[in-house]
Amino acid sequence: MGPAEPRDVRDQIMAAKNPQKPAQQTTRTLQNRKAITLELVIAHAPNHTQAEKMSSAYGLDPVDYHGVREATEEQTGRSAQALQPTVNETAMRIHLQRIVGAFVSSAHGAAGFYQSKVTQARDLTSKLANEDRDEDRDGVYGFETKAARARQFAAQAGLTAYALLAAAEGAVHAYAEITGEEWKPYEAPLAAPATISRQSAATEMAAFA
Repeated sequence: MGPAEPRDVRDQIMAAKNPQKPAQQTTRTLQNRKAITLELVIAHAPNHTQAEKMSSAYGLDPVDYHGVREATEEQTGRSAQALQPTVNETAMRIHLQRIVGAFVSSAHGAAGFYQSKVTQARDLTSKLANEDRDEDRDGVYGFETKAARARQFAAQAGLTAYALLAAAEGAVHAYAEITGEEWKPYEAPLAAPATISRQSAATEMAAFA
């Protein structure tokens, strides 16, 4: 009897013998993916008070939240009205679901970007306040300028996220007004495990490819 194989080699052999099926991978991905809701965006984007503070502290133009929200809602409504003679109710609901989903996803991306820039600005400012820092830099003035730019950029990102939140909220409200239903993010149904008959049918159909 030969020497025992190393554990990592045995694991590789077992993995090769029992590869994970694509369907299983897809199911796990869908289960782990978090739906992007308007509430999730609100939780990460700046609120009204924060947006006002950023605008005032950094000399940036304030966001007309209500104006953006109303304009987006009206635009979505006019678009739906123009489509109604041709698009039936079910198709309209599907279309609007996708349109609103795009607005919410865009706002969510902007909110996440804002959070990352706030973290970066906070780290740079914290290093500036540390008198014992020893990292390489082009003098104190250069480091202060870098930290100040980071804070300014974070504020700009925050106002962008706040404006896109307003657009997303307007789109969500328009969806409710047009369809009479509350908008919810689309979630693909989990794929059911293939039965023996379905697997056999798929194998037989593959012969015609």
